[in-house]
Amino acid sequence: MSFAGVRDWPNTALPLSDVTGVTYARAMDRAVEDSALMLRYRDGDVAAFEALYRRHNDALYRYLLRHCRHRATAEDIFQEVWGKIIKARESYRPTAKFTTYLYRVAHNCFIDYLRRNRRHAQTANVEPDSQPDTGESPDMLVERSLARRRLDAALQTLPDEQRDVFLLHEEAGLNLEQIASVTGSNRETVKSRLRYAVKKLRAAIDEPTDT
Repeated sequence: MSFAGVRDWPNTALPLSDVTGVTYARAMDRAVEDSALMLRYRDGDVAAFEALYRRHNDALYRYLLRHCRHRATAEDIFQEVWGKIIKARESYRPTAKFTTYLYRVAHNCFIDYLRRNRRHAQTANVEPDSQPDTGESPDMLVERSLARRRLDAALQTLPDEQRDVFLLHEEAGLNLEQIASVTGSNRETVKSRLRYAVKKLRAAIDEPTDT
């Protein structure tokens, strides 16, 4: 299965019935819980899936991109994750929050990728936090860029488990219990990993730069 355009995929590859379906999907974005949208999709409501996808695609992509630091790899895993969600829709049961379910699939897909190819630490070819001009002064933009680069570099020095916990917390917005469910760890282990990760990253961001 190919997801043309990756994050723009619902607009380019999803067989939506008509424009009304798209409008309906956008209207559902805030009003319906994730699990309810997934149940609607399980029952054949394609617009519900588009709403679900729009709600989570950016955060999921950032989670994978910060892990991989390589756009093509992140896009491949991103496609694999949503492909698995689609294939499993008929057996979906809301036994946990959809975000927990989604990131468990994403976590497992990334682990499978590592097992297939331990050479994932490729030279970064993207900046995950690249943003359009916000109107900030040049000095502020430079400082934010330097801090982001230090953060990105520091993320890659973390042990895989600490980086995963940090990204699940910061990018996916999962709490400790949800992260424990996603990673198959206990809550205290997750809490410890997150604490160490945050400490190291703060130190890296606050590190003075050479002039």
